[in-house]
Amino acid sequence: MTDYARDLTPREITRRLDEYIVGQQKAKRAVAVALRNRWRRRQLGSELAADVYPKNILLIGPTGVGKTEIARRLATLARAPFVKVEATKYSEVGYHGRDVESMVRDLVDAAVALVRAEKVKEVEQKAAAAAEARIFAALADAQGIAEYQDAPTGLSGAMEGGIWRARVANVSVGVTGELPPQELGEREQARQRLRDHLAALRIERQPVEIEVRDSRTPTLSVMGPQGNETMGIDTQALQELWGRSPGNKTKLRKLTIAEARKLLHDEEADKLLDQDAIVQEALDRAQNDGIIFVDEIDKIVSSGGSDGPDVSREGVQRDLLSVVEGCAVYTRYGHVRTDHVLFLAAGAFHFHKPSELIPELQGRFPVRVALQSLTEADFVRILSEPKNALTRQYVALFATEQVGLEFTADGLARLAALAFRANKSTQDIGARRLMTILEKCLEDLSFEASDRRGQHIVVDKKLVDERLGETGDDTDLIPYRL
Repeated sequence: MTDYARDLTPREITRRLDEYIVGQQKAKRAVAVALRNRWRRRQLGSELAADVYPKNILLIGPTGVGKTEIARRLATLARAPFVKVEATKYSEVGYHGRDVESMVRDLVDAAVALVRAEKVKEVEQKAAAAAEARIFAALADAQGIAEYQDAPTGLSGAMEGGIWRARVANVSVGVTGELPPQELGEREQARQRLRDHLAALRIERQPVEIEVRDSRTPTLSVMGPQGNETMGIDTQALQELWGRSPGNKTKLRKLTIAEARKLLHDEEADKLLDQDAIVQEALDRAQNDGIIFVDEIDKIVSSGGSDGPDVSREGVQRDLLSVVEGCAVYTRYGHVRTDHVLFLAAGAFHFHKPSELIPELQGRFPVRVALQSLTEADFVRILSEPKNALTRQYVALFATEQVGLEFTADGLARLAALAFRANKSTQDIGARRLMTILEKCLEDLSFEASDRRGQHIVVDKKLVDERLGETGDDTDLIPYRL
């Protein structure tokens, strides 16, 4: 972890989680301590640090109470590689589903993408300047300048077939091969005007014909058992070994200048980055800071039968055990140890108990936290307090149509009451019920928003009753979301 993590004390982590998640203080405290322990382990000597293993956490609670959101926000706070997987997607040794070890390969891929994105930001300005230079070179080559004038469109007669082509200026050359001073000055002025227009983004929609890297690569897939799993093999390395890597191939493409900027920026950033260093840092962060969230772990609990699907479920548990307790997994970037990866598991456990997991796996999740069902008061807070509250999202969406949207306290209370009653009378799906209630309430207003430009809409108790009335918990009119 970087110095950034030094300031992430358990109290600060909890405060940050409070900005997005209502309630569930026990779960927040547990994950905050687990995250802080990652940083504490980094401060120890290498010999002792190797023996300090993460305290994996089992989150127990009904759907829609914040289990997944806690894990996702925790990874964002830590700037750590994170993957969310569903236990039901796996089967014993991968015969009918994904191999359990593939979650580690996904984690490493996420780590590489995370580190690369961070490194790209560090070379942002250099890459942007190099990309602009290549666009300029496509518009005006080294021998002259493109015919360019300060016309209203930003372009002159240099357009041919809708494509901006670089032309050599029609200038006279002296006996010495040098341009006369007057013509040289005019050419430089024209080149400078072109640079200024590019820098000011005045001609972004104009087309340009430019050479870019050919990203089409021959594919090589090595499948696992039953053809359901792509193994972690670096196909790019094999292609280079066989001498058919397209890494140096280019092709001519017709793009707008804006499109060319983005494409060339990525190419130039790749040139500035040390790919080997990125991979090494990504492997280190995956092994020491990685977080794997295993959802629906209760779905792989055996019912006690001696054959049938129960055998496969217990097999998945045993395969998962080997990854959680620590093993080496082969990925396209090399072997990765899982000893210090933090595992968060979650399940509703409606029909089973955590004690029904195989004993060895239970022991690998020493911290267990029960999340509470949400109350009507919690629903009111969820609608108004989090930074990403649904009401704030709708206000922003309506604002794009220049329509003002305002939620009153009694309107929020009524929406919360309808959602809470719907959960009680049908199936409890937690905060997800609010999505259905709000969408139903604002459905017609969203449809009419384009015709209401300049208006201000107040969502109060009266409007909610008009839109939903007493049908708020009618299962036929408001289908719940899972």
